[in-house]
Amino acid sequence: MITLRSILFNTAFYTNMILRMILLSPFYFLAPRKTAFWVPKGWARSSHWLMKTIVGTTFTVEGLENIPKGGYILAPKHQSFWDTFALLPWLDDPVYILKRELMWIPVFGWYVAKQRMIPVNRGAKGKVMAEVIERTKTEMRNGRQLIIYPEGTRRSPGATPEYKYGIARLYRDLGVPVVPVAMHPGLFWPRRKFQRYPGHFKVRILPAIEPGLDPDVFFDTLMARLEAASDELLIETARDNPHVPLPPTAVKRLAELQAM
Repeated sequence: MITLRSILFNTAFYTNMILRMILLSPFYFLAPRKTAFWVPKGWARSSHWLMKTIVGTTFTVEGLENIPKGGYILAPKHQSFWDTFALLPWLDDPVYILKRELMWIPVFGWYVAKQRMIPVNRGAKGKVMAEVIERTKTEMRNGRQLIIYPEGTRRSPGATPEYKYGIARLYRDLGVPVVPVAMHPGLFWPRRKFQRYPGHFKVRILPAIEPGLDPDVFFDTLMARLEAASDELLIETARDNPHVPLPPTAVKRLAELQAM
């Protein structure tokens, strides 16, 4: 049943995404930018419904009261394609820094450009990165929320953390709060795998780290808080979903936590 449900869900998920991009294009491209964001937010909600209905996967968002007003940096754990869109319904006007190659995808790239997302060449340094920072500052001054993954790429649940220092530089230069988010969607929608697993997990939005700390202090604080919350949720999620196969990284981390 897992394989059948996974086939049905993946088919429905990508069909839903493509049809919405095509059929809603007239509204999306003619509407004001922020109004047009209704389209990707609606797609995110419909994707949650498909995952609940077809696969049997549900989630709860905790800590919405910790989201500040205006501009801030949202710093979630990154384990799955799921977490790239999952929180859109709860965000006012988010902006992503993303690899420039995504802008070259027909239709999708046009959607991204409409929302003034910020493309970057991952190998770029110096002047190019300075321009990215300046553009990010402009968007943040307009009250937008920057979504950035502190580890830079998807990591398996329980994997040894590898935080990138770039978020500390953004924290220093942008002067806005950083909101850490712990979650383990990778147990139900694993990276680079076809299977989708039923169950329930929590998305935990932690209290914001306010601006003004030394970047090194901020970096250590972010990593300590986010990893502690992630460990706690890993224990809870594994306990509440004993049927879900755990990746080796999660098995190893749970053993370490139990030995403490």
